[in-house]
Amino acid sequence: MIKKRKINLITLGCPKNVVDSEVLMRQLEDQEYEFVENSDESEVAIINSCGFIQSAKQESIDTILHAARLKREGRIKKLIVMGCLSERYSKELIKEIPEVDVYIGTNKLERVLNEFGVELKYELLGERKITTPSHYAYLKISEGCDRPCSFCSIPLIRGKHFSKPIEHIVQEAKYLSSKGVKELILIAQDTTYYGLDLYGKRVLAQLLDQLSEIEGIEWIKLMYAFPHGFPLDVLDRFKANPKLCRYLDIPLQHISDSILTSMKRSSSSKETFDLIRKIRDSIPDIALRTTLIVGYPNEGEKEFEELLTFIKEMQFDRLGVFTYSQEEDTAAYLLGDPVPQSVKEARQKQILETQREISFQKNQQLIGKTMRIIIDQRNDNAAVGRTEYDAPEIDNEVSIEDAHQLSVGEFYPIEIVDADAYDMFGIVSAVDPSLRESIKNKGRGK
Repeated sequence: MIKKRKINLITLGCPKNVVDSEVLMRQLEDQEYEFVENSDESEVAIINSCGFIQSAKQESIDTILHAARLKREGRIKKLIVMGCLSERYSKELIKEIPEVDVYIGTNKLERVLNEFGVELKYELLGERKITTPSHYAYLKISEGCDRPCSFCSIPLIRGKHFSKPIEHIVQEAKYLSSKGVKELILIAQDTTYYGLDLYGKRVLAQLLDQLSEIEGIEWIKLMYAFPHGFPLDVLDRFKANPKLCRYLDIPLQHISDSILTSMKRSSSSKETFDLIRKIRDSIPDIALRTTLIVGYPNEGEKEFEELLTFIKEMQFDRLGVFTYSQEEDTAAYLLGDPVPQSVKEARQKQILETQREISFQKNQQLIGKTMRIIIDQRNDNAAVGRTEYDAPEIDNEVSIEDAHQLSVGEFYPIEIVDADAYDMFGIVSAVDPSLRESIKNKGRGK
């Protein structure tokens, strides 16, 4: 038997990096390499880095420094850094962390493979080694971004937007389905821009139609939907297509017109309000997720209060908020970073507290309802799952007791018996009433 060389691959950052790592792993596993989780068991370490905002950059640097120490100690023989941080700061990294054998940027799969003395196998494109739980996977439909957002370094790192052809995406989705994937989570830098470069128009709705026809796929979630130019024919798919989860991630970043203009977001506050109302009027049961930025250079108390009022009025189902990170070579960099970090964090905390109360009230309304849940984890007699209104790792979870008959990756009708701000507690329908009361007490911390 041929002894396979072992690789430890660490993926940092967003789900888009996860997909890139999975594509690389499929290529190398087909060429006498295997991947291990423990760096002590590997000859080679690969770090797929993130370079988006300061906190992500620091995590990547710390991870590289740790691996560099292992290399100095002789515990690994080769160290490769790929991805966003490497794309953006390779010259500086070469000087500061010379232990790394090679820094490789984004969208350079062939160059990474060449470091292992192998060539790209084109027949494997569209195949991946799935690193998420096997019942769900991220599906990247495009790369890069053409948006001019003043705070964002993505176009500098990932380049201009280019869509993957529909037939290639469908082929990849069929492969994922053949491996047991039941939930596709569509990702890109900008999913609503999809198709404009290839087909001369936005064709996200048509892509959703074709993905829905794939046998074995039961849920499709749409992430990173840029609000400006939102293709309204997608709303018809939400209404008509039972596989398309009533869930939409639509990053808004802010609502103050002065800040939206400075951010170069293309949309006004009125256009944002109108779009959200149009979405909710069309699909009343949709769960809307958004992300926001606080502490942007020209955000004063007035603009922040406007944002806070907007959150209270819109009652988003899911919400994330980041503190502004000043990034070199972006348009906003020239504005400086005048808002103190302590003020940014205080504003972030205030928004999260506001959203916590909104989320608590929404979850309370689900008590007594039976919902279709996909099971993500099982531990002894307990299980953890999600509703169609929740994406993995970032949204609500449903904890289920007396779950011995439940299997990971399967769907079940679960009655919600209690809830807090970000977690719900459920039971399989028709269980002993005493268990229902016990779970309620646990959920409330009694």
